[in-house]
Amino acid sequence: MAGLGRIHRPVPKRSRPAVPDAPGLQCGGSDAYSGLTANPALGVAADLLVAAGGRVVLGETPEIYGAEHLLRRRAVTPAVGRRIDELIAWWQAYTARNDAELDNNPSVGNRAGGITTIWEKSLGAVLKGGTSPLNDVVAYAEPVTAPGLTFMDTPGYDPVSATGMVAGGANLLAFTIGRGSVFGSRPTPCLKISTTTRLYERMRGDIDFDAGPAMSRDDQLRHGTLLFEALIDMASGKPSKSEELGFGTEEIVPWRRGAVV
Repeated sequence: MAGLGRIHRPVPKRSRPAVPDAPGLQCGGSDAYSGLTANPALGVAADLLVAAGGRVVLGETPEIYGAEHLLRRRAVTPAVGRRIDELIAWWQAYTARNDAELDNNPSVGNRAGGITTIWEKSLGAVLKGGTSPLNDVVAYAEPVTAPGLTFMDTPGYDPVSATGMVAGGANLLAFTIGRGSVFGSRPTPCLKISTTTRLYERMRGDIDFDAGPAMSRDDQLRHGTLLFEALIDMASGKPSKSEELGFGTEEIVPWRRGAVV
């Protein structure tokens, strides 16, 4: 990743790439603050990584439903844009033949956190990908090779989505959390980001970054820059809170048969 390789950090405790060349962008247990604080801040960090020559991976196809046009218009070619539409059409058929509905995605926890519709959830989820052009769309677990922003077709279920991203080459995960989660994602380190300071204080032992104050655009830019630095530090060897606790040893979850949304 051009430029970032010259940043000097302390010697890592274990072997890792010095740069998060392909971080996977995840959100889980989303609440009404996800699209107001943590996801926009992560989008700023993603843009900084892309500007430095790196790759970032956005996924969770059921959680862009209703906001897919925002990605389509950022596609670098018409073919890449059509691929987004093809994925949505496939997911509509997939859920229908498994007696499920793509637009019935917000979970009980999401609703308790203030999210009312899949469209509201999707508009917030897309913000994780920042504003960079969409350079590629790949299948689940397919290698991510294009520079800049890639969209990977994954379910919204966090362990399955993260497993696909890691298989595709993500060497770090950035995971925004609204309702709380102890997801750890070994062997790839997972930097967890709270949507509110209240959640961060309650789960301080297992959340790495508090994005709660990032309510205004100026604060999102500031916290996004700090988050960018936190991603560099973790890629350079700083252990995640989950690693220190020993979480994540059983979280490789491939996409199984049946409706996984």
